[in-house]
Amino acid sequence: MADVRPVTDAFAVSGQILPEELAELAERYRVLINNRPDGEDPGQPTAAEVGRAAEAAGLTYHHIPVSGAPSADQVRRLQAVLKDADGPALAFCRSGTRCIVTWALGEALGGRPVGALAEQGRAAGYDLGPPLQNLLPRLQAQDRA
Repeated sequence: MADVRPVTDAFAVSGQILPEELAELAERYRVLINNRPDGEDPGQPTAAEVGRAAEAAGLTYHHIPVSGAPSADQVRRLQAVLKDADGPALAFCRSGTRCIVTWALGEALGGRPVGALAEQGRAAGYDLGPPLQNLLPRLQAQDRA
């Protein structure tokens, strides 16, 4: 089973989710967000395969692939999915890092204090300090443009 790490009551992150894990995960989550691009690793399930399995398990599925640092558009898309979610959401990528960084950037752009987000990240097992320090100014500039 994937290493699911709760971030808030309504949002968790994980490394790769396999299609056969989705029925069990659907007992706790209503929304599945795939932040992995197809073909990142050999043998990785495709977004279409995960999507079909998610829908069969009764999950709402979204594919927002992130390669490297998330763009402002990817951050906004994730925030919109979470805002419209009809229950707890689980996002996954290779390790969960891109998911929580994308989420934290959206929260920071929305006005949440960076220190509080960094602490939430630490509680979930991720160091958000460097990504927030390095990426947030770029995204703030894109939002102003």
